[in-house]
Order: sequence, then structure tokens, then C-alpha cells
Amino acid sequence: MTETLSQVRRPAGAVASAPVLPQPAASPAGLTTSRGAALYIGALLGPGLLLLPGLAAAEAGPASVLAWAGLLVLSGLFAVVFGSLGQSFPSAGGVIGYVRAGLGARAGKVAGWSFLAGVVAGAPVVCLIGAGYVTELTGGGTLTRALIGAALLVAVLLLAAGGLRASAAAQVLLVGLLLGVVIVAVAGSAHSAHAANWTPFAPHGWQAIGHAAATLIFSFVGWEAVAPLTTRFTDPARQLPRVIAIALAVTSVLYLGLAIATVSVLGTGSGTSAPLAALLRDAVGPAGTGAAAVAAVVLTLGAVNAYVGGAAEMAVELTRRNATGPLAPGTRPPFRFLAVIAVAGLALISLYGAGLASPAALVAIPTALFLLVYLGCMTSAVRILCGPARWAAAPAVVFVAVVLAYCGWSLLAPAAVILAVLLAGPLTRQRERDSLYSGGHREKADQAR
Repeated sequence: MTETLSQVRRPAGAVASAPVLPQPAASPAGLTTSRGAALYIGALLGPGLLLLPGLAAAEAGPASVLAWAGLLVLSGLFAVVFGSLGQSFPSAGGVIGYVRAGLGARAGKVAGWSFLAGVVAGAPVVCLIGAGYVTELTGGGTLTRALIGAALLVAVLLLAAGGLRASAAAQVLLVGLLLGVVIVAVAGSAHSAHAANWTPFAPHGWQAIGHAAATLIFSFVGWEAVAPLTTRFTDPARQLPRVIAIALAVTSVLYLGLAIATVSVLGTGSGTSAPLAALLRDAVGPAGTGAAAVAAVVLTLGAVNAYVGGAAEMAVELTRRNATGPLAPGTRPPFRFLAVIAVAGLALISLYGAGLASPAALVAIPTALFLLVYLGCMTSAVRILCGPARWAAAPAVVFVAVVLAYCGWSLLAPAAVILAVLLAGPLTRQRERDSLYSGGHREKADQAR
């Protein structure tokens, strides 16, 4: 890993910043291995884990565990590549800089706007996930879930508008909460596992595994968010491999454990929108549903708040014209950006409430957008990295491209982003020329006077 992080081609060019996770306060001691591992785990685990095992099981049946296993291998490749990018480009701060370094400014903008669009489309999905666990406790149908999801989205946006950002300590607490809930659910429900639930193994055909993987990839977004943290370690060359190994091992055990428990215990009912609540109910009785609801709401507020805050900084970076340096940490999200999330989010939640969109369909949109971001980062890494990191990036490009091909109609979302960036380029250059032209005329007029 030391060789991976030291051997890199460094193209010239300014790099945009786009932090997503809360950054720990700098200290003389630097970021410890345990705290760094907690932040990495927190980036990879989130509310998506509360819904996606059920959706994957509904799409591919027991064979969905193969999709989980394959994506865990892909996650390992991501870990190596983003770890190298984070240390080799410490000023990058995000996917815009990583893609720009290898593929140029326009590709960097595509990555940035795709990430922003993924957050805008993903925020209401996460809120609906949390709302699903609340309705498991309180009762209510689709409309009730949509109303609760809308309330959670509004609450998160109000927190963001007030400048509240999740701290590193809060992130660690969220990680501990999720770990505890999942462990209790998996271990406590093991007595209800039945081997018969594993047959037929692939009820919807083997190709369904690819569709399940396209859904589950939403749970593996996060390595790009914490890559900038590599500069916070006292001894990155020694600490980073340990941190990545810990994060990868913990997430692998949790993901596979929950996936196996979902199929083994729930069987034909594994397609539920709240599989963790069902497992907890089996493990600890009716109180499990309440515990799952509380955990879901806390995780929803924490995760969406962190992503909205970080994405807002990226939005400011992408839209400001004469950038003179990086943004100050914790920049308050601009009202326009929060308004876009509110309008788009409430519209998507309304589609779900009206029965016009399923949770799987809503998850597909941000998934396709994030996959495009990862495809750009991995392709750029092949060009700018050397050694083991480059060898990890090459197969990752192929894996991501294959999963992206299974996204179907949701590929319209990244296609729209690409088209918008391509069309905006000439318009931006024309405005710059017009500005220079008008400035020149004003200068001549001043001289004449």
C-alpha cells in the first residue's frame, strides 16, 4: 500500500473541493486509527442498509447474496483506489478533482453535477426509508409513509439551513448505533433461520443477480467521501492500510450477515421494505420494531444532514465564477440549493405517495448517478495512478460498467447530466467572451474621457 500511495502521476491543474463527511477538528496528535476507521465505516453504512437487503432479495431471491459478495470485492477495489487518490491529491477534496486530474475539466464537472444530482435524488429516498420503519411501528399505508418522509426531509433541510453540521463524534455515535442494531437483529433472529428458505436459490433467473447488484451499489457509496481524510492521519502510510482493512472487514461482515439473515429468517417475506425491523421483532419481540424506528430516524437525519452539507459546498464550488481558493469548512448551504432539494424531493415523495413510483424505482435514480461518478473516478485512476492502485482501478472500471448496464431506464438520469454539461460549456464560454468584450469597451470609454 505504501508503494500505491507514493507512486502517482500528478497532472497540473486546480482542483475543486467537495467534502461530504464531517471533518474531525485538527489536532497535534492527528487522526487516530480507531477514529479514522469509525469515520470510514460511517461513510459506508447508512440508512440504505435498512432497506436494500429486502429489495435485493425481492429481485433475486437467495441468489442476492452473490450480488452482495461481488460488490464487497468491488468495495475492496474502491478502498485501494480512493485511499491512493486521497493521499496523492490531498487538495482534491472530492470527486471533481479526482476525475479532473485524469480526464479533464469537463469530465470533472460531469462527476460533480452527477454527485449533486445523486444527493438531490437520494435525500428523499433515505427519508422514505426512515419513514418506512416509523410506519412499521405506528401503522399506516403508502400515503402515511410519504407524509412522514416529507416531514423528515423538511426537518433535515431546516437543520442544514441553520448551519448545523454533524460532528465527527456524532458520526461515531451513529456508527455505534447502527452496528449495535444490526448485530442484535442478526444474532437474535438466528434461531428462526430455515434452510428451506434458500430454495429455489435463483427463482428469477441468474440475470436477476445483476439487477440486484445495481440496486445494492447504493449501499457502497462512501469511499470517495472519506478519501480526503487521509491527510489527517499522523502516519498515513502505516495507519491507512489498517483503517481500510478494519472498515472493509466490518462492513463485509455486517452486509453479508444481514443479507444472509434476511433470506434465512424472513424467507418469502424478505422483500419487505423494513427487513431490519422484522428481524429485530423476531429477536427481541415487539420492542424491536420501536428500536428499529428510532434507529432509522436518527440515521436518516444524521446521514442526510451530512450529505446535504457536503453537497452544498460542492454546489457553491461548481457555480461560483472567479474562484480564488477553497471554500471555508462548514460553509452554510445556499438557500437556492436547499430549495432545489426541497422541490425535487417532495416531488419524488409525492410520486411514491400517489402510487406512481416504487421504492426500488426511486433508489435506481441516485444509484445510476453515483455509478457514473465512480466510473469517472476509476477511469481517471487508471490514467494517473501507478502500482497496485492502478491494477485495482482497472478491474473496478469493468465491474462498474457492467453494473451500470443493468440500471436500465434510470440511465436517463446520468445521460441528462452529461447532456446538460455539454450544452452549458459553449454558453459559459460565450458569457466569458461577452464579459471580456464589454469590459474592453468600458476601458476604451474611460480612456476617451
